[in-house]
Amino acid sequence: MAKDVLCEVNSCKHWAPGNNCAASSIYVVSNRGKQASNSEETDCKTFEPKM
Repeated sequence: MAKDVLCEVNSCKHWAPGNNCAASSIYVVSNRGKQASNSEETDCKTFEPKM
């Protein structure tokens, strides 16, 4: 498993300094069924907007 998960979406409540993701788990899905060919065909479902 990856030690560091990087994220540049600073409008997410899990975003931490240094472009790190502070979520306890990450959930990524394909928006093309169960198969994705590139990152553009995936979505991070862990995203929650900062309040």
